[in-house]
This record gives sequence, structure tokens and C-alpha cells, in this order.
Amino acid sequence: MVTRRRFVQAMGSSALVSSAGTAFSAAPYPARPVRMIVPLAPGGGSDAIARLVSANLTERFGQQFIVDNRPAASGIVGTDLVAKAPADGYTLLTVFSTHAMSAELFAKLPYDPVNDFAPITLATQSPLVLLVNANLPVNNLKEFIAYAKANPGKLNYGSSGPGSAPHLMTEQLNAMAGIQTTHIAYKGVAPLTTALIQGELQFALANIFTTMPHVKAGRMKLLATGGVKRSPIAPDVPTIAEAGVPGYDSVVWYGFFAPAKTPRPVVETLHKEIVAVLRKPDVAKIIIDGGNEPVGNTPAEFTALVRAEAKKWGALGRKLGISLD
Repeated sequence: MVTRRRFVQAMGSSALVSSAGTAFSAAPYPARPVRMIVPLAPGGGSDAIARLVSANLTERFGQQFIVDNRPAASGIVGTDLVAKAPADGYTLLTVFSTHAMSAELFAKLPYDPVNDFAPITLATQSPLVLLVNANLPVNNLKEFIAYAKANPGKLNYGSSGPGSAPHLMTEQLNAMAGIQTTHIAYKGVAPLTTALIQGELQFALANIFTTMPHVKAGRMKLLATGGVKRSPIAPDVPTIAEAGVPGYDSVVWYGFFAPAKTPRPVVETLHKEIVAVLRKPDVAKIIIDGGNEPVGNTPAEFTALVRAEAKKWGALGRKLGISLD
């Protein structure tokens, strides 16, 4: 009887513990404010998409999603903060495609860009576009390539720095088109744009939304867009692949990560709600008007993209001898 009584008591205690654990695991998420880290300064693409999505998530969840800009060391500081944050869904990361592109180019990072994060969803994507100085004597891609071949190494192009998307994607264009050009790094889009207008640069791959006003004003010429399909902002402009470099694709993207080992139900909840936000007509319109395309793929699809991008651009970087400190 004593043994049986102890067994019943033990089972009762076990049931209480199990019940408490179930109640804890079933607690609604989020139960407190969520930080959305943007590892760059306010005003950029990552910041814009983070603020748009966070405002809508706040409304949907009834909990604050707070954008926290941590601009330092080319985004490394803010990204490392998320990599080392508790894996509970209360610290998220908004990333730009450079996160994956440079994963194999840095000699040393305080985190693993692929394995230290749990991808939630690819939010948006946008092609870079090929722009040339207004005085360059070319009006289409074939003329540009012919001019570059006739002047090897004499055309300067700009980017936001070594290993950035414009840098790697321009080098990809150089390789596929068989041309040689010279890279000049700038500290931002504004000085790069000024240099292109003034002729310090002869061409650049850049964001269509920020440069289109200059194209319309005649300060620079838009020769081609970099995606697999034409941009809705410039539907009459051919893609680089259409215009003479088959297979070329230069698309940048923004997405959301959580720390690795974040519970799957939390990732799934975030995925479901973020995708729902991206598909809202008013949100989609804002994204499209900004030159981007709303996506919202699955965590598995986003994981595959990040790994493929890291491998692809890492191989190109090694081939070109690009190594980042």
C-alpha cells in the first residue's frame, strides 16, 4: 500500500509538472515588446522595410515591435548582437543581401552569418540597374560593352564598399561581358550618385528608386535593369540579360532573421504574420512604389537562398581575390 501510495503521489506530481510545462509552452507570443535590430543607420532600405513591417506587426499582435538601429562596423555590431541574443523571439534582425553575399569573404567575424541565425522570411527583392554618366557616348548595353572593351580599365564604377552587392554584382557583369573596369568605393549612396553625375564615375549598378529622378532629369542614363524580369518602375527598359548578357541577374533583397535555435513555433508564428503583412494591399503598394517586390517565402526557402548566395558570391570573391577584414 505504501509503495502504491508513493507511486500515485509521484504520478500526481509528475502530472502537475507536465501541466505547468504545457501551460508555459503554450503562453501566447509575444508576451512583451520585441526588438527588431537594424544593423545600419536610419533611412536606408533595411530601416524602411523594418519600420513598415514592425508597425503592422504591432497592430496585429497588440505588442510593440520596436526598431533599434545599431549602425557600426558595416553592420557587424548589430548583427552580432542578434546572434548572441536569447533565442526566444524577442530580438530579431532585418538583413540586406550583403549579409549572405559576404559570409565567406570576411577573414574573421564574431558570428557565423549562416548558422547563427534562423531565417524567418525573405521580405522583398529589387534589381540593381545599370546607370551611366549622361555624357558617356552610349545609349544601350551593347554600345556600353563595346565602349568598355575599346577602353579597358578606363571606366570607373562605384559601390558602397568592397564586398557590397554593387561591387560583387558589377564584377559579375564584368566577367560575364568580358570587360575590365575600375572599382571606386564610397561611403554611401549620396556621394556615389554625385560622383556619377559629375563624371568621376562613368557607370554604376544602383537602386532604381533613388536614382530614377536623376534619370528623368537627364543627369544620368538608365541602360538596363538587373533582374530576371523588367522593373514595373521602368517597364520599357530591358533587363541586362535581355540586352546582351544572357543569364545575368543582380537582385538585392531584405529579410528577417531570429537567433539560431529560436523555437520553431515562434519562427512559424513570425513567418505567418510577416507574410500576411507583406500581402496587405496597402503595404504591397508602398513596397512596389519604392522599387521593390514583396515576396514572403517560407523559412526553408529563405534558408536555401541564404546558403546559395553565400556559396555563389564567396566563390566569385575568392576568384577575384576579395578578402574583407
